[in-house]
Amino acid sequence: MQFIPNGPDIPETLLQAHEEGRVVFFCGAGISYKVGLKDFQWLVDEISQRCGMMPPKDSVAYKSERYDIILNNLEEKLLGQRAGLKMRKALAEVLTPDFNLIGAESTHKALLHLSQDRKGVMRLVTTNFDRSFEFVRHSLQIKCNMYAAPMLPIPKNSRWDGLVYLHGLLPDVGECEQGLDYLVVTSGDFGLAYLTERWAARFVSELFRNFMVCFVGYSINDPVLRYMMDALAADRLRGEATPQAYALAAFTTGCERTAKEDWFSKGIYPILYDSVDDHRLLHETLRGWADDYSNGIQGKERIVIENAIANPAESTVQDDFIGRMLWALSDLSGLPAKLFAYFNPVPPIEWLEVFSDERYTHHDLSRFGVTSSDTKADEKFRFSLIRRPAPFKRTPFMSLVSSGRVSSEWDDVMSYLALWLTRHLNEPALIIWLAQRGGQLHKRLQWMIEKILADLAGKTVPELDEIRSNSPNAIPGPLMLPLWNLFLSGRVKSNWHEPGLYRWMHRLKYAGRLTVTMRFELRELLSLKVRLKKPFFWGDDKEQKMVSTHIRELVDFEFVLASEHIRSFIDIAKNNWHRVLPELMDDFQVLLRDALDLMNELGEAEEHRDPSIWHLPSISEHWQNRGFSEWLILIEFLRDAWLRTLEIDPPRARRFALGWFDIPYLTFKRLAFFAASQDNGIEPEQWVEWLVSDNSYWLWTHDAQREVMRLLTLQGGSLTLKVQERLETAILTGPPSDLFEGEHRKYLIDRSVWLRLAKLSASGLVLGFRASERLKSIAVIYPDWAFEPHEREEFAHWMSCSGDPDYQRDVRDVDAIPHKKAELVEWLKQFPEENDSGWRDSCRARFCHSLCVLSDLAKEEIWQEKRWVVALQVWSEDRYVRRSWRYASPWVSEMSDSFIENIASGLAWWLKEVSKSIDRDGDRLMALCRRLLKLPFEVSNGVRGNGEPEQDPVSAAINHPVGHVTQALINLWFKSKPNDHELLPEPFRFIFSELCDVGVQKFRHGRVLLALNLVSLFRVDREWTMKHLLPLFEWDRDSEEACAVWRGFLYSPRVHTPLMIVFKSEFLSTANHYKELGEFSSQYAAFLTYAALGSVDGYMYEDFYKAIITLPPEGLQVIAQTLKQALDGAGDKRETYWRNKIRVFLQKIWPKLHELRTEELAGLLALLCIEAGDEFPSALSELSAWFMPIESSDYLVMRLWENGHCKRFPAEVLRLLDLVITVSPVLYEDLEKCLDAVVTEKPELKRDGRYLKLMGIVRMNAR
Repeated sequence: MQFIPNGPDIPETLLQAHEEGRVVFFCGAGISYKVGLKDFQWLVDEISQRCGMMPPKDSVAYKSERYDIILNNLEEKLLGQRAGLKMRKALAEVLTPDFNLIGAESTHKALLHLSQDRKGVMRLVTTNFDRSFEFVRHSLQIKCNMYAAPMLPIPKNSRWDGLVYLHGLLPDVGECEQGLDYLVVTSGDFGLAYLTERWAARFVSELFRNFMVCFVGYSINDPVLRYMMDALAADRLRGEATPQAYALAAFTTGCERTAKEDWFSKGIYPILYDSVDDHRLLHETLRGWADDYSNGIQGKERIVIENAIANPAESTVQDDFIGRMLWALSDLSGLPAKLFAYFNPVPPIEWLEVFSDERYTHHDLSRFGVTSSDTKADEKFRFSLIRRPAPFKRTPFMSLVSSGRVSSEWDDVMSYLALWLTRHLNEPALIIWLAQRGGQLHKRLQWMIEKILADLAGKTVPELDEIRSNSPNAIPGPLMLPLWNLFLSGRVKSNWHEPGLYRWMHRLKYAGRLTVTMRFELRELLSLKVRLKKPFFWGDDKEQKMVSTHIRELVDFEFVLASEHIRSFIDIAKNNWHRVLPELMDDFQVLLRDALDLMNELGEAEEHRDPSIWHLPSISEHWQNRGFSEWLILIEFLRDAWLRTLEIDPPRARRFALGWFDIPYLTFKRLAFFAASQDNGIEPEQWVEWLVSDNSYWLWTHDAQREVMRLLTLQGGSLTLKVQERLETAILTGPPSDLFEGEHRKYLIDRSVWLRLAKLSASGLVLGFRASERLKSIAVIYPDWAFEPHEREEFAHWMSCSGDPDYQRDVRDVDAIPHKKAELVEWLKQFPEENDSGWRDSCRARFCHSLCVLSDLAKEEIWQEKRWVVALQVWSEDRYVRRSWRYASPWVSEMSDSFIENIASGLAWWLKEVSKSIDRDGDRLMALCRRLLKLPFEVSNGVRGNGEPEQDPVSAAINHPVGHVTQALINLWFKSKPNDHELLPEPFRFIFSELCDVGVQKFRHGRVLLALNLVSLFRVDREWTMKHLLPLFEWDRDSEEACAVWRGFLYSPRVHTPLMIVFKSEFLSTANHYKELGEFSSQYAAFLTYAALGSVDGYMYEDFYKAIITLPPEGLQVIAQTLKQALDGAGDKRETYWRNKIRVFLQKIWPKLHELRTEELAGLLALLCIEAGDEFPSALSELSAWFMPIESSDYLVMRLWENGHCKRFPAEVLRLLDLVITVSPVLYEDLEKCLDAVVTEKPELKRDGRYLKLMGIVRMNAR
């Protein structure tokens, strides 16, 4: 992770090892730049000059950076070699640190803090001779052992606590100069230390064996590093394994790859940073790392506060806040995750994809408390933050039997992230995410959702509004509740396939009989489940999400059974199956009724409509029943069971069927008519009564036509005269007037009457006079009318394709599609608009097949809009998107502009999905995007057809084709991993400039999305952003345009100081347009507060005051809530944060006008006061003028008690309670506890009038 923007990316493996005390920092000359000491070359030059010689810059040793050899030669040339230690004295003079320089101590201080583990044990190694560490250590009063060469410790956990000067330490003033002789500075010294006497080599070898080493302040050619790695290489040749070594390594611009390769060649993992500004990024990173490490949990909580509401999509290589967030949230204490879970406003659901990213490997197990016994890492093993191995204490036992569902227990991190998810219960994306990952909720998550739904049901409207103010999608709407009920009841189809029905059929085959337990098991195996999936929206159609009227507009779904491939399993025990059918009739009816009830819950079934008619057009066996939906087999099982019962027990069968018509679903009505059509089924008086009931609805409806026609044909001849007359009268009366409309109404009525009279006549019944005459008159008008083969006239719709008995090439009304390529091509030519669902299934099941068919048609210049739209919809799904781009994009590129205009919505959506994973043909995607942007999209007037305002600009942009194209371009740009200041490349620069043209209204959707990515664009190309994008934020230029882009930016705002300075005026003036921001106004107020607390460069206290004073009361409430949230994030340092940040804000920025007081604001400020910890008295003094009686003070009283203020600050607590408590009911038990504690700690307050008044309130509420 990065501790600063643009800084080196510290591997999480190293971070975790450091947290565990297994890292040793190995420090070189580079860390002393801040105290005026430079590198080895500088040292050689300075020593040479002080010894009266010129640096040998032309020598081979100097040019090859072998400075140890130069110093060795220098020492030999000096008179008497080491006599008088002249060269070494010069070295001591040169290496005098200057602590008067700005920030001189910061790097050494940071390394000392980083080198102490959580128990205070110091393990730090340096090859520097200077006494900088000693100076800083004493100034910080850090007590630890000091080891100077050659007296070195054994580098093991149990035997080392101290600072090691591996190459010696310069003697302090007044100490014996003989210590200079122990310094390892010349090549001869290195030879003794690493080759001859080997005491340094032994230390290094043991160090690398026992610890993870991180080099700091070394260059790749540093002789110190060379000698150490040579010593280590000797150990490795003997087969000794050592932990991976790391190095914070500098590179110059353009040489990053070479630097990485050079370090890897030495067996060291480089953590690269740009060496600009005297290695500024190194020093700031060490300080940032040390600050976070010293602050412990608070440092990680600060990361959460800074990034929780950011859009993860804006994370870049230079500012990888995703990495920082994951590092913070994975802290096993769970406190950063807790802060994230309770953060207001709620962090966006987009973080879920980040948490699901399987970025972790075998090496990351230890950071999650998991110990692996495998010595060799599995390179394919991957896991994520919210799907990971559990520590052994939370892993269920391996067992032959258990008491229930076996699943691992959660740690605190998982618990709080689950709590965060429960604040998004009205978010369809969460439903889809859960379904895609198995759909079976963990028992804890299920309990949490059940509890929250129960709590919400008992809340008042104001309480619900309060929840929505911070978590807009926390409360599931009426369309979302049925979806959550599916999860809670276990009705979501799992991806796990179990051979349950296969085993069941084998048991039936060998047992030969049906047991009670087998019946129970079969009910489970045949129970209805729902498979949830992502819906597809075309362009502006997705706006329906804002005003959805049906569940399918939120989440697409299909009905399936718990078991699969049921038909194929029946043959296993075919004979026994047919024998036990009568015993299962009740079970099948219950299963079918439950299935239809579930469909009704999802808005898919009712008395006059359900899905059965489309996939099972005939209750009786017929080849039109295609078996497309396997749940329909429940109807067939019930039918077959009833027929078998009719053979062996007709009275029971009749009683059973009579009840079907009373069940309020179309399927059971059809079953009732089917039963009536069987001999010995149902008496004619009864089924005629059914037909003529409800204004003869069932006689005329198309949905039951097949069963009614079979009934008239098979049982019409058994009608008595009276019953016949009643039925004929109903037929001659004709269908209801609203059944048919339009110019063909008479034709359709005649056809309907003819069909029913003709079926009665065909049954052998002699029609009455009026019926007979009507039939003859219709025959005269339509002489060609006759029954068709295969009873086709009885069906409301008909499917026919090759292989079917009635298949004909010129058939007109076709609903099924052929599978063979040549036949499908011809079929599409003849029926370009037919069977959308069949074509969709074909695109999904046979990608290559469907693409080839469309390609063949394209070669003939046949471009079918509807077929391409459906195909692109299917190919936008994750599993098809890469393949579809590779093979379909060439054909899409060949489409004419007019054709692209007709399929623009679908094409734009596909390009957006493609851009997320594209790895080829980026130029082609770019060209298609440009073609789409040239299309004349219709411009919205901002008002819907019902007169209501249109959805917010961000949602409109995200769901519009222009928005899809813009997002595709942004995704493509991000794939190039843009770096700070490298500028926007063409053609992105040109296209983004075009989108910023306010004269093109349709491009506003693109401008909103560019604003959403403002920080990233500014970092990469400041000049372009200032010229094209930032002017759009000026309210005086175009307020409507400014409102749109501000909402885009506030969708995921982040403080970036250079940007804040540049658009200071626009940012602060936005306070005057608070209400225009709509639902994003609270985001602005919170962002304004964090900017003020962060003391942004270029902003004065007065600037923030002028902005905040213009906000309405609700804006001030958001600010108060944000202040409290920031204070919570300070954790154990909340008192310091109060003094240095919150109090300053209140004194310098917060408005002091009495008319701004409201009850809601008083409650929030009182809560802020309570959370100030030991600074509670100070906070009360600062804020008491804002307090007033509060109706809902229960929570305040509870927090006073929980924080212990009643005992520590009795007088101040009494003052606060007197200011906020009213006579209205409160949780008097908590109030009484507070008052008792107050007088216990300070008895004289018992006579205080405020105490007496409050106790009176307690007694009134205790009645």
